[in-house]
Amino acid sequence: MSLTKSERRQRIKFRVRKIVSGTAAKPRLSVFRSNKEIYAQIIDDVSGVTLTSASSREAGVTRGTNIETAASVGKLIAEKALKAGIETVSFDRNGYLYHGRVKSLADGAREAGLKF
Repeated sequence: MSLTKSERRQRIKFRVRKIVSGTAAKPRLSVFRSNKEIYAQIIDDVSGVTLTSASSREAGVTRGTNIETAASVGKLIAEKALKAGIETVSFDRNGYLYHGRVKSLADGAREAGLKF
């Protein structure tokens, strides 16, 4: 039995989400990657609330290659998080490989001062 790409990602996502969970003290930084855009949310799973979010569709994001755009989104989400008083997060790659755009977003967030 062969899995499709999305089924494989769902399995990995569920496996990771059993372990990674966000609290008020250490929320979860979740990444969603579509073909065109990249989105990031900081989530408190205990109360089920999105604390802040950023995407490549926002005005403050510099456009360039996909990897440059992802790094810019990472910096933007880190700035918003620090403004909201969030310094440390647990990173949720959402079933994607830690490579390319996902890695670039994480590096951009770390550069801007977010700890994970």
